[in-house]
Amino acid sequence: MFLVRTAARTAVRTNSCRSFCVSHTQLSDRKVSLASERQKQSILWTSQGNKDFPCVALVGLGKNNAGVCRTENWDTSKENIRQAVSAGCRLLQDLEVSHVEVDSCGDAQSAAEGAVLGLFHYDQLKSKKKTKVTTQLHGSADVVGWEKGIVYAEGQNLARLLMEAPANHITPTAFAKTIEEKLAPHADRVTIHKRPQAWIEEQQMGAFLSVSKGSEEPPVFLELHYNGSPDSKQPPLLLVGKGITFDSGGISLKPSASMDAMRADMGGAATVCASIVTAASLKLPVNIVGLAPLCENMPSGKATKPGDVVKAKNGKTIQVDNTDAEGRLILADALCYGHVFNPRAIVNVATLTGAMDVALGSAAAGVFTNSDWLWEQLHRASVVTGDRVWRMPLFQHYTKQVTDSQLADLNNIGKYSRSGGACTAAAFLREFVKAPHWAHLDIAGVMSNKDEVPYLRKGMSGRPTRTLVEFAAGLAHNG
Repeated sequence: MFLVRTAARTAVRTNSCRSFCVSHTQLSDRKVSLASERQKQSILWTSQGNKDFPCVALVGLGKNNAGVCRTENWDTSKENIRQAVSAGCRLLQDLEVSHVEVDSCGDAQSAAEGAVLGLFHYDQLKSKKKTKVTTQLHGSADVVGWEKGIVYAEGQNLARLLMEAPANHITPTAFAKTIEEKLAPHADRVTIHKRPQAWIEEQQMGAFLSVSKGSEEPPVFLELHYNGSPDSKQPPLLLVGKGITFDSGGISLKPSASMDAMRADMGGAATVCASIVTAASLKLPVNIVGLAPLCENMPSGKATKPGDVVKAKNGKTIQVDNTDAEGRLILADALCYGHVFNPRAIVNVATLTGAMDVALGSAAAGVFTNSDWLWEQLHRASVVTGDRVWRMPLFQHYTKQVTDSQLADLNNIGKYSRSGGACTAAAFLREFVKAPHWAHLDIAGVMSNKDEVPYLRKGMSGRPTRTLVEFAAGLAHNG
């Protein structure tokens, strides 16, 4: 049980209260953890003489010391705390409380994440806005953990902000400018290159250019270098994010229903760039290179047509039979380019296929990788953050379906069309990777949140930013 005292300040939890709370039952006797239930909470009003805390939010934390659940692949205690703190803070926000003091609940980082993630609401373009709530840790038991949780959550909220914003506000140019501004305080550790179309042409990124040419918005190839390691020669972690700032499908036009959600088709770039901003804020002792090919996919007289053949940076030709399978095209050139940095590992992130959403829904991001070591690192990080990943197959079975092309070396869709669509997309990307440690994260299923993750409001999720940060932190501290 945790109490959030407000109106100014505080939140207190005592062990005697922990099992008392929801519906007057003993939570420790419940057979189902609160992480899998609808969160229950209540408000207590204190006496009028109590100027510090006129109201207190009480929320159940679930079982004591639930720990890591191997079935759920997350730390249930951490998830319960995130959900509980989020629920309490939202209750107080609804009461127009402007400042909330939060109990650590035994895990200050998770409490901070729950508070900051739960209070986020995209209302930048609305006249009437929700009450802005500031939070602080009650007491000083774990200030370091609390501050770390704030940074992790703010990183995810940055990705949510970018993904939620309308496409006429976040163009490729505007996206790059936003990230540049966010990284400005870390200029001593970060180098930013906003590569224009002329540079993209010089690099012979024909696959990337084949997608961007249908739009009036110029493409940008955003390149970020975070130099956090004391050893400047340490091979970097390479993060590559798909940056389609609006995806109409091109000539293979999408249905109009829900097309507006394709403003978030740059979720890969948003989470990658937000992760680097977060790593810089945390001063992680690791070198990271981030690449984000940014453009729109639009239909026009200049747009790529189904059946066209284009040449990628590595010289491979691609028959483009579906212009709505564009993400893999821009990633192909970015992956080829990324090898020049001799990275220790490559992780690319993309809202790549609807098939991934069909396969896993919003429970986890799909991971396709050629490296058991890299999978273990990513999976370990996701258990900590609760933003889960799940390993998917990368069989030669799927490679044969994209290399059997009538006109070119590769086809941008699988031979059997929709069958195993997420797997054939991953197999396509592997054709542009030479590194022994590479992972492709298909985040299409986790792009948005309805009510699946209780501490995220309905809207674009910013997932899996915290998992990427935790993964980078693991590399920094464990090698």
